[in-house]
Amino acid sequence: MAPLPPGSRVVVSEFAENPLEAVEHKMSLVEMPAPDPAQLSSRDVIVAVEAAHVGWVDLLMTSGQYQHMPKPPYTPGLEMAGRVAWKGADVQGLSEGDAVLVDGFLAGPRSLGAYQQWGGFASYVVAPVEALHRLPGELSFDQAAGLLGAYETAYHCLVTRGRLAAGETVLIHGASGATGLAAVQVAKLLGAKVIATGRSDKKLAIVREHGADHVISVTGPDGTLRKFRDEVKALTGGAGVDVVYDAVGGDISLESLRCVRFGARFLIVGWASTPFVAQGKGLRGAPNANQLPTNLVMMKSLDVLGCPTAISTAFDPSSRPPRLAKVLQWAADGLITPHVSHTFPLASFREAMKARWTGEVTGGCVLHPRG
Repeated sequence: MAPLPPGSRVVVSEFAENPLEAVEHKMSLVEMPAPDPAQLSSRDVIVAVEAAHVGWVDLLMTSGQYQHMPKPPYTPGLEMAGRVAWKGADVQGLSEGDAVLVDGFLAGPRSLGAYQQWGGFASYVVAPVEALHRLPGELSFDQAAGLLGAYETAYHCLVTRGRLAAGETVLIHGASGATGLAAVQVAKLLGAKVIATGRSDKKLAIVREHGADHVISVTGPDGTLRKFRDEVKALTGGAGVDVVYDAVGGDISLESLRCVRFGARFLIVGWASTPFVAQGKGLRGAPNANQLPTNLVMMKSLDVLGCPTAISTAFDPSSRPPRLAKVLQWAADGLITPHVSHTFPLASFREAMKARWTGEVTGGCVLHPRG
Protein backbone atom coordinates (compact mmCIF):
# COMPACT_ATOMS: atom_id res chain seq x y z
CA MET A 1 0.00 0.00 0.00
CA ALA A 2 1.28 3.48 -0.91
CA PRO A 3 1.77 5.90 2.00
CA LEU A 4 -1.28 8.01 2.78
CA PRO A 5 -0.92 11.72 2.04
CA PRO A 6 -0.92 14.20 4.93
CA GLY A 7 -4.09 16.07 5.77
CA SER A 8 -5.51 18.58 8.25
CA ARG A 9 -7.28 18.59 11.59
CA VAL A 10 -8.92 21.06 13.93
CA VAL A 11 -7.39 21.46 17.40
CA VAL A 12 -8.90 22.95 20.57
CA SER A 13 -5.87 24.35 22.41
CA GLU A 14 -7.59 24.96 25.77
CA PHE A 15 -11.08 25.31 27.22
CA ALA A 16 -12.70 28.72 26.82
CA GLU A 17 -15.24 30.53 28.97
CA ASN A 18 -17.93 29.76 26.38
CA PRO A 19 -18.16 28.04 22.98
CA LEU A 20 -18.09 31.23 20.90
CA GLU A 21 -14.87 32.32 22.59
CA ALA A 22 -13.43 28.89 21.86
CA VAL A 23 -14.43 29.04 18.21
CA GLU A 24 -12.84 32.46 17.75
CA HIS A 25 -9.72 32.17 19.89
CA LYS A 26 -9.01 28.62 21.06
CA MET A 27 -9.37 26.59 17.87
CA SER A 28 -7.18 26.30 14.79
CA LEU A 29 -6.72 24.23 11.64
CA VAL A 30 -3.31 22.53 11.56
CA GLU A 31 -1.49 20.10 9.34
CA MET A 32 -1.95 16.44 10.16
CA PRO A 33 0.43 13.67 9.18
CA ALA A 34 -1.31 10.52 8.06
CA PRO A 35 -1.50 7.86 10.79
CA ASP A 36 1.42 5.43 10.60
CA PRO A 37 0.21 1.82 10.26
CA ALA A 38 3.43 0.64 11.90
CA GLN A 39 2.24 2.30 15.13
CA LEU A 40 -1.23 0.71 15.04
CA SER A 41 -2.62 -2.63 16.19
CA SER A 42 -3.68 -5.49 13.96
CA ARG A 43 -7.35 -4.71 14.77
CA ASP A 44 -7.12 -1.00 13.95
CA VAL A 45 -8.57 0.72 10.90
CA ILE A 46 -7.62 4.06 9.37
CA VAL A 47 -10.68 5.89 8.06
CA ALA A 48 -10.36 8.73 5.56
CA VAL A 49 -13.09 11.05 6.81
CA GLU A 50 -15.65 12.17 4.25
CA ALA A 51 -18.13 13.80 6.65
CA ALA A 52 -17.96 14.89 10.28
CA HIS A 53 -21.10 15.87 12.16
CA VAL A 54 -21.09 19.25 13.94
CA GLY A 55 -23.24 18.78 17.01
CA TRP A 56 -24.33 20.79 20.03
CA VAL A 57 -22.11 18.65 22.25
CA ASP A 58 -19.07 19.51 20.11
CA LEU A 59 -19.68 23.15 21.00
CA LEU A 60 -20.22 22.58 24.72
CA MET A 61 -17.07 20.48 24.92
CA THR A 62 -14.89 23.38 23.75
CA SER A 63 -15.69 25.27 26.97
CA GLY A 64 -15.75 22.24 29.26
CA GLN A 65 -19.50 22.66 29.79
CA TYR A 66 -20.29 19.06 28.85
CA GLN A 67 -20.15 16.29 31.45
CA HIS A 68 -17.30 14.55 29.64
CA MET A 69 -14.13 16.58 29.03
CA PRO A 70 -11.31 15.37 26.79
CA LYS A 71 -8.03 16.95 27.90
CA PRO A 72 -6.90 19.79 25.59
CA PRO A 73 -5.35 19.95 23.14
CA TYR A 74 -7.83 17.71 21.40
CA THR A 75 -9.58 17.33 18.05
CA PRO A 76 -13.38 17.77 18.20
CA GLY A 77 -15.91 15.77 16.25
CA LEU A 78 -17.92 13.09 18.05
CA GLU A 79 -19.30 11.48 14.91
CA MET A 80 -17.95 10.85 11.45
CA ALA A 81 -18.18 8.69 8.34
CA GLY A 82 -15.69 7.90 5.61
CA ARG A 83 -13.83 5.20 3.71
CA VAL A 84 -11.46 2.53 4.94
CA ALA A 85 -7.95 3.68 3.97
CA TRP A 86 -6.02 0.92 5.75
CA LYS A 87 -6.87 -2.07 7.91
CA GLY A 88 -4.87 -4.23 10.27
CA ALA A 89 -4.08 -7.84 9.54
CA ASP A 90 -6.74 -9.20 11.90
CA VAL A 91 -9.59 -7.04 10.58
CA GLN A 92 -12.18 -9.22 8.90
CA GLY A 93 -15.20 -8.23 6.83
CA LEU A 94 -13.89 -4.87 5.63
CA SER A 95 -11.87 -3.88 2.60
CA GLU A 96 -10.04 -0.72 1.65
CA GLY A 97 -12.50 1.73 0.12
CA ASP A 98 -15.52 0.48 2.07
CA ALA A 99 -17.90 3.18 3.28
CA VAL A 100 -18.26 3.14 7.08
CA LEU A 101 -19.48 5.21 9.99
CA VAL A 102 -17.52 5.42 13.23
CA ASP A 103 -19.16 4.70 16.59
CA GLY A 104 -18.56 7.79 18.74
CA PHE A 105 -18.83 5.76 21.94
CA LEU A 106 -15.74 3.77 20.93
CA ALA A 107 -13.59 6.37 19.16
CA GLY A 108 -13.37 10.16 19.23
CA PRO A 109 -13.53 12.76 22.02
CA ARG A 110 -16.54 11.24 23.81
CA SER A 111 -14.92 7.79 24.02
CA LEU A 112 -12.99 6.88 27.14
CA GLY A 113 -10.05 4.84 25.91
CA ALA A 114 -7.02 5.00 23.67
CA TYR A 115 -8.98 6.27 20.65
CA GLN A 116 -10.18 9.51 22.26
CA GLN A 117 -7.61 11.55 20.32
CA TRP A 118 -9.21 10.70 16.97
CA GLY A 119 -11.88 13.38 16.62
CA GLY A 120 -13.80 13.66 13.36
CA PHE A 121 -12.80 17.23 12.45
CA ALA A 122 -9.84 15.75 10.62
CA SER A 123 -8.71 14.11 7.41
CA TYR A 124 -8.16 10.77 9.17
CA VAL A 125 -9.31 8.92 12.26
CA VAL A 126 -8.16 5.62 13.70
CA ALA A 127 -10.72 3.28 15.25
CA PRO A 128 -10.88 -0.33 16.40
CA VAL A 129 -12.75 -2.59 14.02
CA GLU A 130 -15.65 -2.99 16.46
CA ALA A 131 -16.31 0.77 16.18
CA LEU A 132 -17.06 0.60 12.46
CA HIS A 133 -20.37 -0.06 10.75
CA ARG A 134 -21.07 -0.13 7.05
CA LEU A 135 -23.32 2.71 5.97
CA PRO A 136 -26.84 1.33 6.43
CA GLY A 137 -29.35 1.37 3.62
CA GLU A 138 -29.05 4.24 1.17
CA LEU A 139 -27.59 6.76 3.61
CA SER A 140 -24.98 9.19 2.31
CA PHE A 141 -21.81 10.01 4.22
CA ASP A 142 -23.42 13.26 5.37
CA GLN A 143 -26.49 11.47 6.73
CA ALA A 144 -24.55 8.63 8.31
CA ALA A 145 -22.15 10.96 10.11
CA GLY A 146 -24.86 12.10 12.52
CA LEU A 147 -27.00 8.97 12.65
CA LEU A 148 -26.09 7.35 15.94
CA GLY A 149 -25.91 10.38 18.20
CA ALA A 150 -29.30 11.71 17.18
CA TYR A 151 -31.29 8.51 16.88
CA GLU A 152 -29.78 6.69 19.83
CA THR A 153 -30.60 9.73 21.96
CA ALA A 154 -34.17 9.78 20.67
CA TYR A 155 -34.54 6.05 21.29
CA HIS A 156 -33.10 6.16 24.80
CA CYS A 157 -35.30 9.09 25.78
CA LEU A 158 -38.57 8.00 24.19
CA VAL A 159 -38.34 4.22 24.56
CA THR A 160 -36.04 3.34 27.45
CA ARG A 161 -36.94 6.26 29.69
CA GLY A 162 -40.23 7.55 28.33
CA ARG A 163 -41.96 4.24 27.57
CA LEU A 164 -43.78 5.96 24.72
CA ALA A 165 -46.53 3.69 23.39
CA ALA A 166 -48.63 3.57 20.24
CA GLY A 167 -51.64 5.85 20.49
CA GLU A 168 -50.05 8.23 22.98
CA THR A 169 -49.32 11.90 22.26
CA VAL A 170 -45.84 13.37 22.70
CA LEU A 171 -44.89 17.06 22.75
CA ILE A 172 -41.40 17.46 21.24
CA HIS A 173 -39.50 20.70 21.84
CA GLY A 174 -36.51 21.71 19.76
CA ALA A 175 -37.96 19.55 17.00
CA SER A 176 -35.81 21.08 14.25
CA GLY A 177 -32.54 20.13 15.97
CA ALA A 178 -30.63 16.94 15.23
CA THR A 179 -32.01 14.95 18.15
CA GLY A 180 -35.41 16.67 18.00
CA LEU A 181 -35.97 15.76 14.37
CA ALA A 182 -34.82 12.23 15.13
CA ALA A 183 -37.31 12.10 18.01
CA VAL A 184 -40.14 13.06 15.65
CA GLN A 185 -39.30 10.16 13.34
CA VAL A 186 -38.81 7.66 16.18
CA ALA A 187 -42.07 8.68 17.85
CA LYS A 188 -43.97 8.14 14.60
CA LEU A 189 -42.37 4.71 14.17
CA LEU A 190 -43.65 3.86 17.64
CA GLY A 191 -47.17 4.82 16.59
CA ALA A 192 -47.45 8.01 18.64
CA LYS A 193 -49.10 11.30 17.74
CA VAL A 194 -46.50 14.09 17.55
CA ILE A 195 -46.94 17.75 18.41
CA ALA A 196 -43.67 19.52 17.59
CA THR A 197 -42.55 23.02 18.54
CA GLY A 198 -39.95 25.41 17.21
CA ARG A 199 -39.17 29.06 16.61
CA SER A 200 -39.09 29.14 12.81
CA ASP A 201 -42.02 28.48 10.48
CA LYS A 202 -39.57 27.48 7.75
CA LYS A 203 -37.94 24.89 9.98
CA LEU A 204 -41.27 23.65 11.25
CA ALA A 205 -42.33 22.97 7.67
CA ILE A 206 -39.39 20.54 7.43
CA VAL A 207 -40.36 19.00 10.77
CA ARG A 208 -43.84 18.39 9.40
CA GLU A 209 -42.34 16.75 6.30
CA HIS A 210 -40.54 14.32 8.62
CA GLY A 211 -43.76 13.14 10.24
CA ALA A 212 -45.01 15.61 12.86
CA ASP A 213 -48.81 15.58 13.05
CA HIS A 214 -48.98 19.15 14.33
CA VAL A 215 -46.41 21.96 14.60
CA ILE A 216 -46.54 25.01 16.86
CA SER A 217 -44.36 28.10 16.62
CA VAL A 218 -43.47 29.25 20.13
CA THR A 219 -42.02 32.62 19.14
CA GLY A 220 -44.09 35.66 20.09
CA PRO A 221 -44.22 39.00 18.19
CA ASP A 222 -41.42 40.42 20.36
CA GLY A 223 -39.22 37.34 19.95
CA THR A 224 -39.93 35.96 23.43
CA LEU A 225 -41.62 32.67 24.24
CA ARG A 226 -45.29 32.58 23.29
CA LYS A 227 -47.72 30.69 25.50
CA PHE A 228 -48.85 27.49 23.77
CA ARG A 229 -50.84 25.68 26.47
CA ASP A 230 -54.24 26.34 24.90
CA GLU A 231 -53.14 25.03 21.48
CA VAL A 232 -51.75 21.83 22.96
CA LYS A 233 -54.86 21.31 25.04
CA ALA A 234 -57.08 21.85 21.99
CA LEU A 235 -55.06 19.31 19.97
CA THR A 236 -55.51 16.72 22.72
CA GLY A 237 -59.21 17.25 23.34
CA GLY A 238 -58.44 19.07 26.57
CA ALA A 239 -56.59 16.14 28.13
CA GLY A 240 -52.97 17.20 27.61
CA VAL A 241 -50.05 15.17 26.28
CA ASP A 242 -48.79 11.86 27.64
CA VAL A 243 -45.09 12.63 27.21
CA VAL A 244 -42.96 15.79 26.91
CA TYR A 245 -39.57 15.54 25.16
CA ASP A 246 -37.73 18.65 26.37
CA ALA A 247 -34.33 19.34 24.86
CA VAL A 248 -34.73 23.12 25.28
CA GLY A 249 -35.19 23.88 28.98
CA GLY A 250 -35.78 27.24 30.61
CA ASP A 251 -39.14 28.96 30.20
CA ILE A 252 -40.43 26.37 27.74
CA SER A 253 -40.23 23.72 30.47
CA LEU A 254 -42.54 25.67 32.75
CA GLU A 255 -45.12 26.21 30.01
CA SER A 256 -44.91 22.51 29.14
CA LEU A 257 -45.95 21.50 32.64
CA ARG A 258 -49.30 23.14 31.91
CA CYS A 259 -49.75 21.03 28.75
CA VAL A 260 -49.70 17.55 30.28
CA ARG A 261 -52.33 15.10 31.45
CA PHE A 262 -52.34 13.71 34.98
CA GLY A 263 -49.59 11.11 35.36
CA ALA A 264 -47.62 12.20 32.28
CA ARG A 265 -43.89 11.62 31.76
CA PHE A 266 -41.61 14.64 31.42
CA LEU A 267 -38.32 13.79 29.69
CA ILE A 268 -35.39 16.11 30.35
CA VAL A 269 -33.20 15.68 27.29
CA GLY A 270 -31.17 18.90 27.41
CA TRP A 271 -31.23 22.64 27.98
CA ALA A 272 -30.27 24.23 24.66
CA SER A 273 -31.92 27.55 25.55
CA THR A 274 -29.80 27.91 28.69
CA PRO A 275 -26.36 26.52 27.79
CA PHE A 276 -24.52 28.36 30.54
CA VAL A 277 -26.00 26.44 33.46
CA ALA A 278 -22.43 25.24 34.10
CA GLN A 279 -19.28 27.26 34.52
CA GLY A 280 -16.93 27.67 31.57
CA LYS A 281 -13.30 26.60 31.20
CA GLY A 282 -14.12 23.14 32.47
CA LEU A 283 -14.96 24.22 36.02
CA ARG A 284 -17.51 22.05 37.77
CA GLY A 285 -20.76 23.17 39.35
CA ALA A 286 -23.97 24.60 37.92
CA PRO A 287 -24.40 28.17 39.19
CA ASN A 288 -27.24 28.84 36.77
CA ALA A 289 -29.10 25.56 37.08
CA ASN A 290 -32.61 25.31 35.65
CA GLN A 291 -35.49 24.78 38.07
CA LEU A 292 -38.93 23.16 37.85
CA PRO A 293 -41.92 24.05 40.06
CA THR A 294 -42.43 21.12 42.40
CA ASN A 295 -46.04 22.09 43.05
CA LEU A 296 -47.00 21.39 39.44
CA VAL A 297 -44.95 18.22 39.40
CA MET A 298 -46.79 16.96 42.46
CA MET A 299 -50.31 18.09 41.58
CA LYS A 300 -50.11 16.50 38.13
CA SER A 301 -48.42 13.37 39.51
CA LEU A 302 -45.64 13.65 36.93
CA ASP A 303 -42.74 11.33 36.31
CA VAL A 304 -39.81 13.70 35.70
CA LEU A 305 -37.10 11.64 34.03
CA GLY A 306 -33.52 12.64 33.30
CA CYS A 307 -32.33 11.11 30.03
CA PRO A 308 -28.52 11.28 29.75
CA THR A 309 -27.85 8.76 26.99
CA ALA A 310 -24.05 8.63 27.24
CA ILE A 311 -23.95 8.53 31.04
CA SER A 312 -26.67 5.88 31.22
CA THR A 313 -24.76 3.75 28.74
CA ALA A 314 -21.57 4.05 30.80
CA PHE A 315 -23.45 2.85 33.89
CA ASP A 316 -25.23 0.05 32.03
CA PRO A 317 -23.41 -0.97 28.82
CA SER A 318 -25.92 -3.80 28.30
CA SER A 319 -28.59 -1.22 27.46
CA ARG A 320 -26.87 -0.22 24.26
CA PRO A 321 -26.73 -3.27 21.93
CA PRO A 322 -30.52 -3.55 21.39
CA ARG A 323 -30.79 0.22 20.92
CA LEU A 324 -27.92 0.34 18.45
CA ALA A 325 -29.26 -2.66 16.53
CA LYS A 326 -32.71 -1.08 16.24
CA VAL A 327 -31.36 2.24 14.95
CA LEU A 328 -29.13 0.56 12.36
CA GLN A 329 -31.99 -1.69 11.24
CA TRP A 330 -34.39 1.24 10.89
CA ALA A 331 -31.80 3.04 8.79
CA ALA A 332 -31.12 -0.04 6.66
CA ASP A 333 -34.84 -0.40 6.01
CA GLY A 334 -35.19 3.26 5.04
CA LEU A 335 -37.51 4.00 7.97
CA ILE A 336 -35.38 6.83 9.35
CA THR A 337 -33.60 9.43 7.24
CA PRO A 338 -31.39 12.08 8.84
CA HIS A 339 -31.90 15.57 7.43
CA VAL A 340 -28.75 17.64 6.76
CA SER A 341 -29.30 21.32 6.07
CA HIS A 342 -25.73 22.68 6.10
CA THR A 343 -22.36 21.47 4.81
CA PHE A 344 -18.96 23.19 4.98
CA PRO A 345 -15.36 22.42 4.03
CA LEU A 346 -13.13 21.65 7.02
CA ALA A 347 -11.39 25.02 6.65
CA SER A 348 -14.74 26.69 7.41
CA PHE A 349 -15.17 24.92 10.75
CA ARG A 350 -15.77 28.27 12.50
CA GLU A 351 -18.69 29.10 10.22
CA ALA A 352 -20.11 25.61 10.70
CA MET A 353 -19.95 25.77 14.47
CA LYS A 354 -21.48 29.26 14.54
CA ALA A 355 -24.31 28.06 12.30
CA ARG A 356 -25.07 25.32 14.81
CA TRP A 357 -24.77 27.68 17.77
CA THR A 358 -27.06 30.37 16.36
CA GLY A 359 -29.78 27.95 15.31
CA GLU A 360 -29.40 28.26 11.55
CA VAL A 361 -29.18 24.49 11.16
CA THR A 362 -32.15 22.17 10.72
CA GLY A 363 -31.21 18.61 11.61
CA GLY A 364 -27.60 17.98 10.70
CA CYS A 365 -24.56 20.14 9.98
CA VAL A 366 -21.52 18.51 8.41
CA LEU A 367 -17.87 19.28 7.73
CA HIS A 368 -16.12 17.86 4.64
CA PRO A 369 -12.40 17.32 5.34
CA ARG A 370 -11.77 16.47 1.68
CA GLY A 371 -13.18 19.58 0.07
